[in-house]
Amino acid sequence: MQFFQNNFYFYRMINKRIGLLCLLMMTSIFAFSQQRPHYTQYIMNNFIINPAVAGIENYWDMKASHRMQWVGLQDAPVTTYVTLHGPFNKSAYGRETPTTFHPDGANPRGTAYWDEYTNTESHMGFGVSFINDRTGPLTTNTASASFAYHFGIAPKTSLSIGVGLGFNQLTLDVNKLNFSTPYDPAVYSSINNNLINRIKPDASAGLWLYSSDFFLGISAQGLLSQKISFSDSLRASEEGKLVPHLFASAGVRLFLSEDWNFLPSLTLRKVDPMPLGIDINAKFQYKDLFWFGGSFRHQDGFAGMVGMNISNTINIGYSYDITTSQLNTVSRGTHELLVGFLIGNRYGDWCPRNLW
Repeated sequence: MQFFQNNFYFYRMINKRIGLLCLLMMTSIFAFSQQRPHYTQYIMNNFIINPAVAGIENYWDMKASHRMQWVGLQDAPVTTYVTLHGPFNKSAYGRETPTTFHPDGANPRGTAYWDEYTNTESHMGFGVSFINDRTGPLTTNTASASFAYHFGIAPKTSLSIGVGLGFNQLTLDVNKLNFSTPYDPAVYSSINNNLINRIKPDASAGLWLYSSDFFLGISAQGLLSQKISFSDSLRASEEGKLVPHLFASAGVRLFLSEDWNFLPSLTLRKVDPMPLGIDINAKFQYKDLFWFGGSFRHQDGFAGMVGMNISNTINIGYSYDITTSQLNTVSRGTHELLVGFLIGNRYGDWCPRNLW
């Protein structure tokens, strides 16, 4: 879900009616004030919400994701993204040790590994992201580049600071609008080949504190609060507004046995003027081979998740969301698939060292 906080402006802009689908979409947008896409599997790719994660591992981490929201509802949100991030100088840290290989019958992510865990050596990280988000007649393409600096602050604790810069291209497809007259003057004055485009700069920033058994993160996306309009004839008071999105994340690692870890986490989202959004996640991981879990989104729904590390270079994840809102009567749920590639992974084991 995405786009305007001000749905009242949107109705005026396209005049009389857009149809039941757009009404449902705008009602949901107003209800959650979420101008940027929702993700369920951000727990596998925290970089998508926090630029400070860039370069956190000793390899380049590429993720590709496709999310189909509210399947069964025509023109429902569809989000696709590709991210890539890694360290500028990966030789500066991440040395192989006997516990970084796949010994038969032993857990390479067991207690012995974490007893030897140390903070990261100071290094820079870089990342890029490309996001395509479509909801009915509205499409947003986002491209951004992120920079982060990682350094140790305690024997087993590190901190990273990150910033991101990019742009959003917002496109309205007039062919998908249903006007009460052949052409609405408020929109038609801005049309170019049946598409209305607006390009806006974008900026983000974040902090990420991490160790062997916990992480804390805060970030802000859309820092450049801006007016947005698809019509040249509207007054400033009638324009929509792009607003910042704030995130806070926290998680811990708990050993259930030598082979099983329990990884609970919490994410808070704040987008003015709406109430605080809360995600509660729980993940059970077996060695460094596979994991499963669930997520609860306050006043929205819940999801089941599963993932597997196929090798030390490929991992996959899948989630299925069920909404508890009235959309549940017309939707068959939400599917999200994620595929990861660990490029240049110097460890013999199969899962990340600092992101879990």
